[in-house]
Amino acid sequence: MRIFLILALASTLSACSNSKSKSDGVNDTNTKAIYELVLRSEVEWTHLNPKRGDLAPKAGTLWGDRKGTEPTGFLLKPTDGFSSPPHIHNVSYRGVVISGVIHNDDPNAGDMWMPSGSFWIQPKGHVHITSAKSNNTIAYVEIEEGPYLVLPPEEHFDSGERPVNVDETNIVWLGASDIKWIDQPEAKASKHGVKMAFLWGSTESGQLNGTFIKLPAGFSGKIISHASSFRAVVIKGLPKYHELGKTEMKTLEPGSYFASMGGGEHTINSDSEEESIFYVRTDGKYEVNSTK
Repeated sequence: MRIFLILALASTLSACSNSKSKSDGVNDTNTKAIYELVLRSEVEWTHLNPKRGDLAPKAGTLWGDRKGTEPTGFLLKPTDGFSSPPHIHNVSYRGVVISGVIHNDDPNAGDMWMPSGSFWIQPKGHVHITSAKSNNTIAYVEIEEGPYLVLPPEEHFDSGERPVNVDETNIVWLGASDIKWIDQPEAKASKHGVKMAFLWGSTESGQLNGTFIKLPAGFSGKIISHASSFRAVVIKGLPKYHELGKTEMKTLEPGSYFASMGGGEHTINSDSEEESIFYVRTDGKYEVNSTK
């Protein structure tokens, strides 16, 4: 069994969601963990900026509340050919491209189309535009505080933060032998094994961070959380997920979300022909245990 003990990190996160399809959480009476599951097909879509109506991208909340003050994660769905006017946001956000391509940069910058698996950070107060190509462009966006507002460029300010754009081809994937800040006595390096990519945050205990986890084709096993909050969004692949209390496994399309509060185990099988990639946000340790 390969065990990847990944140090991750801290913040008090909300467990609520605006999606009517998602329950308030399934409580595991054995571990006291609370589970959440939202399939992409169940997401409720609304306009990201109601003032612009159909000219604005659609957004579907996975967890939290964009209009509230707590941390939130949601899906962004722009139309093919969408290009926003120059604008700023009152809060900083992080984004991951799930499908299609997205450009997010200064209004005068040349196009840099980020494909699926790319990652970016947009600081609050910085003037930028966001564009999309493809009829099925979807991205995952998360904020640390709300509400999430779109404001005119005249209100720009320097927050001291700087933007980050990382194309999928520049993501650095680490195997077991490369990760010095985790405890993995039984793990061995393998190009076909579980891999991770560090995206943001701190590896210090008690600090929040975000990573990509890549499960190889044919993976069968569990992600075991020892954290007070563990959230994961499917970025690539069609993994199957065993929901607590159910007999059949559910197929998770990219954009689907699962989580647990207070620890928890997530049983996952990857398709035999395709690897799976998850964006993970957590505030503690978790393990990826392969039974193959």
